Amino acid sequence: MKDRAQLLSDFLTQSGWASAARTVVAGDASNRRYDRLTNASGHTAILMDAPPEKGEDVGPFIRVAQYLRKQGLSAPEIHHADQTNGFLVIEDLGDALFARMMQDDPALQSRLYSAATDVLVALHQAPPLDLPRCDADWLTDMTDLFFDWYLPSETPLKHADFAAVFRPLAQSVDLDSPVVILRDYHAENLLWLPDRTGVSRVGLLDFQDALLGHPAYDLVSVLQDARRDVPKKIEADMITRYVDTTDWNADAFTRAYAILGTQRNLRILGIFARLCLRDGKAHYVDLIPRVWAHLMRNLSHPALGDITVLIKPHIPEPTDAFLKSLKARCPTALAHS
Repeated sequence: MKDRAQLLSDFLTQSGWASAARTVVAGDASNRRYDRLTNASGHTAILMDAPPEKGEDVGPFIRVAQYLRKQGLSAPEIHHADQTNGFLVIEDLGDALFARMMQDDPALQSRLYSAATDVLVALHQAPPLDLPRCDADWLTDMTDLFFDWYLPSETPLKHADFAAVFRPLAQSVDLDSPVVILRDYHAENLLWLPDRTGVSRVGLLDFQDALLGHPAYDLVSVLQDARRDVPKKIEADMITRYVDTTDWNADAFTRAYAILGTQRNLRILGIFARLCLRDGKAHYVDLIPRVWAHLMRNLSHPALGDITVLIKPHIPEPTDAFLKSLKARCPTALAHS
């Protein structure tokens, strides 16, 4: 049986990139790895290495990418694929990440977030792809990570208690006509492509976990970013921009935004705690205070009153002492690898 290095070598040979130089572009919270391939002519592409034996599957990426491109959106073109072994050569959309551009020039924030919001408007007006549902059951069940990993084990609050109160809220945002949601829609997965026009100027990455759900979900994802601060005025302006260009009632949309923001940030707190405690990725702990602050703002919405009363007394504030205690329990060998 061939090892993975040999499988990759064979794939690159078959796809015509065997002699290309390879430089690491990124890894992420998953087991995927991305390298930039540069051939002798200076042409580039991106190699995705997604090991099936580690639970990765490139099939959804291919399917969603093809769908997005059909809608006129800038997902990478798939040049070569070995779906069985988890290898893709895809279009190189460059390095102009929204996060990097806004860090270098904060004045770009309004323009770039406007472009990101317009992409969501276009996506949500397109015929939806047949995907699993981000329905009330999914929304409720996915918060179990918060209870399993972030809450101290001695906390009396249990997921079943939360689910009984939250599920009716989740049902209220479970639409009869859901839209495609990309789920990891944020500034480190968006690229600026100035040579293109309209919504195609935004390059899209990391969309393989797409579902059908409420249109506020991805707006929460991009505006309540776990990795960077989004000015509150820009957040408010983008919600208004979305509502004004769709037929949504502003109060109904902001209510859904707060409900989905509560669910999403609870889940992220659990994920980040798990990435440290189980996987040894201690640096995710440093992002927890921002996520906690997002959660607190969402809980302040009147629609979340019963949830706030139930859970807020039990949610540990991410003080320096609490964050230090999380890191202290992070597997040492992994944390320093």
